[in-house]
Amino acid sequence: MAKTTFEEEIYLRALTGRLVGKALADLGLNKVAVVASKNIICSSIATATEATFMTLSGGVTYHFLAEKGKEAEIAERVKAFAPQVTVLQFGGETPIEETKEVFVETLRQFAEKDVPGAFLVHVRIFAAGGLARALEDEKIREYLRKKDVFVYTVGFDEGKVYVNKVILDGNEIKLEKMAEYPVTLEHADLLNRSLRDRSVTFV
Repeated sequence: MAKTTFEEEIYLRALTGRLVGKALADLGLNKVAVVASKNIICSSIATATEATFMTLSGGVTYHFLAEKGKEAEIAERVKAFAPQVTVLQFGGETPIEETKEVFVETLRQFAEKDVPGAFLVHVRIFAAGGLARALEDEKIREYLRKKDVFVYTVGFDEGKVYVNKVILDGNEIKLEKMAEYPVTLEHADLLNRSLRDRSVTFV
């Protein structure tokens, strides 16, 4: 069980979303879609991402709510928005198996409708095996092979958030580090307590 309060979980997402938004701005982007699970924690990281990106880049973004049964509608709306990158922030307090189902179906609908742009995948759904499960679907796999796909991960002991390019090598997913962002001691402590159930391990 995580050693954090719900308030701390919200604040942790604000801190992490700020770094994700900065990473998107650093890429020189000006139009980003954010698709996030319909819950408080995912909405927190998504809006922090969006606000930071808009502030630093002067670009535009839009928040799309991912919901079971509405995946096709979301894919159509994102396609109409025509982003350079779609950030897939799936996780939060929704049960992870349900989250994975919506994540996979969302990507399946993106593939069906050939939604343009690259993807940035949230660490939570990636670590839970969501991307690996999605790639079991042949249509999704072929669709993503033609895309730039990135994932942000956490270096707990290093105190950094990494942005990685996803390399699809057969059925294996490999990560190639593209950028890194140091986190504050406060942020590192929350990451460790929330995700690893331990106190911070670096100073």
